[in-house]
Amino acid sequence: MSRQFRVASAVCIAASFATILFSTGGSGAKAQDIQIPVAEATGSSAITVDPRKSEFRPAEQPLPQPERTAPDADSEALPSAASLADLVERTALPVSLSREMECLAGAIYFEARSETLAGQLAVGRVIVTRASSGRFPSSYCGVVYQPSQFSFVRSNGMPVVNHDSRLWQQAVKIAVIADSGAWKSPVEGAMFFHAAHVAPSWGKIRMARVDNHVFYR
Repeated sequence: MSRQFRVASAVCIAASFATILFSTGGSGAKAQDIQIPVAEATGSSAITVDPRKSEFRPAEQPLPQPERTAPDADSEALPSAASLADLVERTALPVSLSREMECLAGAIYFEARSETLAGQLAVGRVIVTRASSGRFPSSYCGVVYQPSQFSFVRSNGMPVVNHDSRLWQQAVKIAVIADSGAWKSPVEGAMFFHAAHVAPSWGKIRMARVDNHVFYR
């Protein structure tokens, strides 16, 4: 076979291969492994080329996940209720009380334990309002133990309380409700009160009497 004939045959084979390769890729047909002869120094051999591996495939990015916020234990709402009595009944007793809540519950207990739930809540909300007003100490204990404010405070302390008594447990529940603001006091916003049997000359705005106390702004 002459040299010119071998060259022409090689050109024809290469053209045929190129035609097959491009027609396969462009027609949408499934690409097959194609054997391409490759001359090596040690002789003739073949390597396998997969056209699929030559395509550009962008790296897959994970889908963004929604942010998850850890629940805040202090933000848990009290159960809904149709009345204050119902709310007190539905409110669970805390497993333990912080010192601040002990002070709030103690003030409610010693000032109003014999009064209605509304009267107890009114006392509790006065302490909460004072603590957030900026005009009084900013903690419940600071408000309760402020000198000359509550008659039950003696030597910067409270009398001993039976924590197993029904009245104490009721005062604790009222303290939880007052602290959370889950139920409005009948004199919401009041910051002062006195026993109804006395008449101090206060230059304050009188709001209303609730049970045995008169409340003022």
